[in-house]
Amino acid sequence: MRSENEFAEFWIQDDIVHFIYKKDVNIDLEGAKKIVADRLKLQEGIPYLIYCDFRGPRDTTKEARDYLANEGSALSKGVAVLVGSPMTRMMVNFYLKINKPLAPTRMFTDKQNALEFIMALREKAVTKF
Repeated sequence: MRSENEFAEFWIQDDIVHFIYKKDVNIDLEGAKKIVADRLKLQEGIPYLIYCDFRGPRDTTKEARDYLANEGSALSKGVAVLVGSPMTRMMVNFYLKINKPLAPTRMFTDKQNALEFIMALREKAVTKF
């Protein structure tokens, strides 16, 4: 299953939500609400591991960042956030320190490392049973 809006593309593959922000988008509070609502709709109430590529946005308002920080991790069992620019790294790092997500969440600058983190969480969940 795949979903897309003006801000991002989402799909579920191998029990992982792949969440890729589109290039050069500007995200305000209404956009952030749409992003979260569309992802939750895709998940149909089921918690998943999430791979989030956050390299695309050009700008995100403070209200949007606050909303994504608080509501954006709903129904997640773990999140790997891929970032690019120093500004984005600083913003995500601030979010991780201040909001302390309940699900394991890490920031990466390398896609392979981000995917390995998510795969390790998936393997850990499988071996628990």
